[in-house]
Amino acid sequence: MPVPKSEFENLPPCDFYTPAELLEDDQMYTVYEIARLLQGLEPDADIDRETEDILLDWAIPWVMTNAEDLVVAEPRDEDEPGYYGLSE
Repeated sequence: MPVPKSEFENLPPCDFYTPAELLEDDQMYTVYEIARLLQGLEPDADIDRETEDILLDWAIPWVMTNAEDLVVAEPRDEDEPGYYGLSE
């Protein structure tokens, strides 16, 4: 059910990082690493699987929304994810 806004003390704007704010120019990242970065965590932060699944729910649309600013690299091995980085 919807909740009245008045029930919340603080309502900051829904603002997400741009790719340039989030990613280093010379690095490529997996979607898992991007998910962590979007939450202010280190790319290699140890998080449980359930939390990682929730973070991916945010990261995948972010990648899709910012696709024009990103490049993609195919996985180097079949058991490895793809990589994303800033387009030049």
